[in-house]
Amino acid sequence: MSASLVLQRPFDPAPALASLVAHAVPGVETVDAGIVRRVVRLDDGPALVEATLDADRIALRSTAGSEAALAALAASWFGLADDLDAVLDAFGDDDVLGPLVRARPRLRVLGHPDGFEAAVTTVLGQQVSLAAARTFGGRLAAAYGAPGPGGLTLYPTAGRLAAVDPVELQAVVRITHSRARTLHALARACADGLTLVPGTPDARDRLLALPGIGPWTADYLALRVLGDRDAMPVGDLVLRRALGVGSATDVTHLAERWRPLRAFAAVHLWTSTAYLL
Repeated sequence: MSASLVLQRPFDPAPALASLVAHAVPGVETVDAGIVRRVVRLDDGPALVEATLDADRIALRSTAGSEAALAALAASWFGLADDLDAVLDAFGDDDVLGPLVRARPRLRVLGHPDGFEAAVTTVLGQQVSLAAARTFGGRLAAAYGAPGPGGLTLYPTAGRLAAVDPVELQAVVRITHSRARTLHALARACADGLTLVPGTPDARDRLLALPGIGPWTADYLALRVLGDRDAMPVGDLVLRRALGVGSATDVTHLAERWRPLRAFAAVHLWTSTAYLL
């Protein structure tokens, strides 16, 4: 049974679409003319979901599921549950963030509909360009994913990747052995019960315990998939450039005054750099 839903919320589509384009895995997700298409695992099974992003309006359609499932998906994917007035109140008078928040008061924290996919693509993106990360992700999905509705690929599950030898992962995806080892460890952890969804209390610590996953990766995933609105990857190069500082320690010191909404601080700083505000 198909479902559709239109949500009217304060929403700034341009940064969200730019981020989606930059991170879209070939064959898994398409972004064109303000429309995002991908296969999402809903309670009823895999469904083709189409999200149209407009100013203050998000329309979703799916080939399966319910309006309630789409509402929950939209809330986590596009950050629709957050109170943007509280963000403006917190940062409006800040000398660094105030101008950014006033320029984009409807900017939200973009999430992800598949926490495991987000984690894998983040690992693949460590120390390489976004273009290279997309290429790696496309190879992985093509090799281990499954045909989905709408001609798109259903991203492989943690169990599927956990069953693949790291040496094979290295050869198929064409990544380093250490990166393949990290992917395999991540897949094993998720197959064994690590759940990457908002509200999972020990997920960050369990991620940090895996080989090849450090604070930047764990904090980025806390921001993107765990729903932690105080998460901030302080070692991020773009954040350091945006703030004009040279180290993660400097970012940490500056960001103390932005607690407990440092995730919004990070997103505004990233966006200001991308859009030259």
